[in-house]
Amino acid sequence: MRAWRSQHSPTVAGIEVGANDPVAASRPRIGFVGAGHVGTTLAVAFARAGWPVGGAASRSAARRAAFADRIPDAVTVADPAGLLDLVDILFLTVPDDAIATVAAGLRLYSGQAIVHTSGLLPSTVLGPALAAGSAAASFHPLVAFADHERALAALAGASVALEGDDRLVEVLAELALAIGARPVRVDTGGKGAYHVAATLSAGGLVGLLEVVAQAARGAGLDEAGALAVYAPLTRQALADAEALGVDAALTGPIARGDAGTVERHLEILRRDVPAAVPAYVALGLAQLAVVERRGGLAPEALERLRALLANGPRSSSM
Repeated sequence: MRAWRSQHSPTVAGIEVGANDPVAASRPRIGFVGAGHVGTTLAVAFARAGWPVGGAASRSAARRAAFADRIPDAVTVADPAGLLDLVDILFLTVPDDAIATVAAGLRLYSGQAIVHTSGLLPSTVLGPALAAGSAAASFHPLVAFADHERALAALAGASVALEGDDRLVEVLAELALAIGARPVRVDTGGKGAYHVAATLSAGGLVGLLEVVAQAARGAGLDEAGALAVYAPLTRQALADAEALGVDAALTGPIARGDAGTVERHLEILRRDVPAAVPAYVALGLAQLAVVERRGGLAPEALERLRALLANGPRSSSM
């Protein structure tokens, strides 16, 4: 890729970054198609790390204005094609369903690169935008972008999944390291499985907390109260899994083979929160698989638990 030699250092939140830095001056200039939470947060992170941000494209005038407020030196346009003469690497930070359409409307110059931030889609979806001598890749930070400032802080230490052209992935790995993240290479054929796991680890956990909050209403706790009581236990379980591994971290009635407790749990959920029963059963079966793998429970105890969980969604108890 050709190196963009910036004429001035970008300014972010009133702070000049990359000033008098010959390395920053030779870094590729980055542009964004999409100026929502993801694009704007990454642009600020890149610029603060000394990587020049050339501009952003968005159909929303309000989003263009917000982007310009955060990175005053960046050019903002409505048409993505208007960025091609300004940048070396073009990030598509648009919804997954729009990536192929946006890419089809672009035609890179030789030496340029295009990158999307989808966790699910491979970089091959960007093929229509490529020309001879150009490259494509994907850059997916494992960060929730619900809030700009919280997402910006979370990028430090987060994993970033990279996939695509080998030389471009090397550049993106440097970019990830520059913002304090940890680059992880993902095979193109494994993007789908990677994203399933990512979705379960974030949205799936929030879904679990919703079930926890529903169940805790029977104990007189509202959502805030339930999170105050149970979130520390969730954090401890996660820390144990990270430190000890999944098998060693599992505790609770299924790990102990306590079928009577599981049976009583199911009775309470059927009576008070029937919508939570399928989640309890699914998670119970996942725990049972861990118990079987690590050993320690008698076969009859495993079968008793399996029968209880199989009967869980029914209206009658065993």
